Amino acid sequence: MGPQPTFYEFFAGAGMARAGLGDGWTCLFANDIDTKKCATYEDNWRDGVVKPSDVKLLTTADLPGTPNLVWASFPCQDLSLAGAGAGLKGDRSGTFWPFWRLISNLIDEGRGPAIVALENVPATLTSHGGKDFEALCLALVDNGYNIGARVIDAAQFVPQSRPRMFLIGVQSDVEIPAHLLEPSDSLAGVDKRVAAAFQRIKDRVADAPELQRVVDAWVNWALPAPTTVRKSLDELIERNPTGVEWHTEAETRSLLEQMSEANKRKLAKARKAKQTVFGTAYRRTRVHSGIKAVRTEVRFDGISGCLRTPAGGSSRQIVIEVNGNRTRSRLMTVREAARLMGLPESYVLPSAYNEGYHLVGDGVAVGVVRYLAASIFEPVIDADAASVKKAA
Repeated sequence: MGPQPTFYEFFAGAGMARAGLGDGWTCLFANDIDTKKCATYEDNWRDGVVKPSDVKLLTTADLPGTPNLVWASFPCQDLSLAGAGAGLKGDRSGTFWPFWRLISNLIDEGRGPAIVALENVPATLTSHGGKDFEALCLALVDNGYNIGARVIDAAQFVPQSRPRMFLIGVQSDVEIPAHLLEPSDSLAGVDKRVAAAFQRIKDRVADAPELQRVVDAWVNWALPAPTTVRKSLDELIERNPTGVEWHTEAETRSLLEQMSEANKRKLAKARKAKQTVFGTAYRRTRVHSGIKAVRTEVRFDGISGCLRTPAGGSSRQIVIEVNGNRTRSRLMTVREAARLMGLPESYVLPSAYNEGYHLVGDGVAVGVVRYLAASIFEPVIDADAASVKKAA
């Protein structure tokens, strides 16, 4: 790479996208509405670039320089399957629009980023029958970006099931190296959810001619197979946890009794192992025959469930330790959750459990960001810099 590329980080939390980009990148500006998250951001990065503010109140005067990349992990609550389905019209996920007005104004000033990366849940692709995804695509395309989307699961990098949708736009006057692209008529290697979303867009062109602009600007990102050696779940679990207590026998028994027969079979299999086995569990409300009941759903496949923010007891992930007929349970520690996001041991976490777990569960997996940086962002920036230098 040439000179260090620069970036802005919006909806930044405590800088997990920044952690993924790494020391080879320079952060010019970061923003989050949550002052506690911003305080943790400053605890970790200590360079004063983070500005706690509602994105609606920001102007281009707050944004220094011209970034190579703008990263935005805008809120997912109104788009996720667990949300109310308000989509991009919701109070939380709808914050995309003031963010994008800000970036549009930056583009009008001639300071637009070469690359825009949007991260959210895969349900973004289907929210409101696909119309929310169409709106995101049009927003980027109509501001001069070629676009492509991929769904990447953090489980390729850390032992956590965490699929996320990444919509990546590159300015249309920036040439994308050929090796980064699949053939335009091929969706080889593209997640079937992305393929279906793009097909919906193509099918709707007759009724919504403006979508032809999305079809014309679409690119199929060619991503290499990850080479990261993923740690196992039991490597990340603390044998003597700090910050949480093991459940009482009665509490653990209650968890086990709330398992379905299928989950009880998973537990029985783990008990037959001749070693200590770690698993994770969530308590979920399920409806069976019209009756709601709380169920404990467990997995012992070496991968944890997706971390979520602790809005209620059911969203706190539970660690299950099985050694023969002995079974123990407890909440996952904040540090364990941070490891499942790929954060280093040196990463400074809040002291309060809920605050720390919320920060981690609301973030982006570090390894996925590094993978995208190495596979797309840095090659595009390097090629563009070389092209500019050659033209000069």
